[in-house]
Amino acid sequence: MSIPDIGGVIGVALMLFAYAAGQLNRLEMTSLPALLMNLTGSALVLWSLSFKFNLSAALMEGAWFLVALYGLVRLALKKR
Repeated sequence: MSIPDIGGVIGVALMLFAYAAGQLNRLEMTSLPALLMNLTGSALVLWSLSFKFNLSAALMEGAWFLVALYGLVRLALKKR
């Protein structure tokens, strides 16, 4: 397994962990940790896709990244 593949797998694991923890009421989906896991996870998957491109996966991860980024900005503005 290559370094980009490992990064992609770690990214997927972060996103799945955040999602599962939210569904099990262990993590608030709009909390900083959940948003950071989703942002970091999607960034890692996007990075791995730059080595072996797949358009549909890139679109999905790009959207996931933007939604997590929006949530982080909203959270930051709310705390001001």
